[in-house]
Amino acid sequence: MGFEYLKALHIIFIVTWFAGLFYIVRLFIYQTEAMEKSPEEQKILKPQLDIMAKRLWLGITWPSAILTLIFGTWTLTYRLGYLELGFMHAKLGFVVLLYIYHFICHRIYKNLQNGIVKWSSTKLRIWNEVATVLLFAIVFLIVLKNLLNMLWGLIGLIGLSILLMLAIKWYKKKRHQQ
Repeated sequence: MGFEYLKALHIIFIVTWFAGLFYIVRLFIYQTEAMEKSPEEQKILKPQLDIMAKRLWLGITWPSAILTLIFGTWTLTYRLGYLELGFMHAKLGFVVLLYIYHFICHRIYKNLQNGIVKWSSTKLRIWNEVATVLLFAIVFLIVLKNLLNMLWGLIGLIGLSILLMLAIKWYKKKRHQQ
């Protein structure tokens, strides 16, 4: 298979993986909030949210994570020289953090499927933004291929993180006013 096809498949599965990661945490929030409802509401909401989470997690997110790794590794075999460059070390470091994020999401998924709530909906909203920060870091590193630009990117990431935290606090305050 040619390099451009592999790279295209790698990018496609990155997109579907991130779509799954972004939406699964949103479902975690809904599942957590459903557990705070009356028993009658829980009886309706929990099974529906559980099946939605199961289909997304096992049918889209996990396969996309695996295929991203396969096609990413395969793509990298065409550019082995990148492994000697600092930007690639940093990018792969962020990718490792993304897989750790994925595995933590899996633990949250398993707990919620079993009716165990360990994270508040506010903590899950904050957790959801971790994937956003990792996405920015990975994309900027792979596009710019430069550690100095990465430094500016990290400063931008810190700024983005602060803005996201302020937005979450603002949304929580606005939501409780309604």
